[in-house]
Amino acid sequence: MKVLVVVDMQNDFIDGALGTPEARRIVPAVAEKIKNWTGEVYATQDTHQTDYLTTQEGRNLPVEHCIEGTSGWEIAPAIREAMTGFTCLTKPTFGSRSLAETLAIFNQNEAIEEIVLIGLCTDICVISNAMMLKAFLPEVPVSVDAACCAGVTPQSHQNALEAMKMCQIKIYNE
Repeated sequence: MKVLVVVDMQNDFIDGALGTPEARRIVPAVAEKIKNWTGEVYATQDTHQTDYLTTQEGRNLPVEHCIEGTSGWEIAPAIREAMTGFTCLTKPTFGSRSLAETLAIFNQNEAIEEIVLIGLCTDICVISNAMMLKAFLPEVPVSVDAACCAGVTPQSHQNALEAMKMCQIKIYNE
């Protein structure tokens, strides 16, 4: 069984508070990858509360985003439409411990052949989740489809891909 992990394809990261042209460009490719995927699909949803600016992340990135219940927090419409029968896990941090734990349990019951990550942002949440999955499931191949990812900047996207390669995470479609 292969698993697709769709990381934080939320309005605020696409065309909202932290949106970028690169994020907007990958939406059709991400939706297409989800539609054509034969296997399990999990999604993460960056989730903050109204006290975001008082958190460590908020002090380091003082831009309110993905506040639970707002339109910016929601999964982008084109992505939501592509995803049927998926599991969505909210997460208050860059990496999702619940995703790693869930997939580790899944792997005990049915062997995971490969975990493929796509989404936003390559240089923050994609890399964090890829590294966590590598730690929780060291014998399961973890990969990233670079054509379905975007970073905060094109350079930081590329830097993240290079860092993941060094950690034995396979990069497709670079």
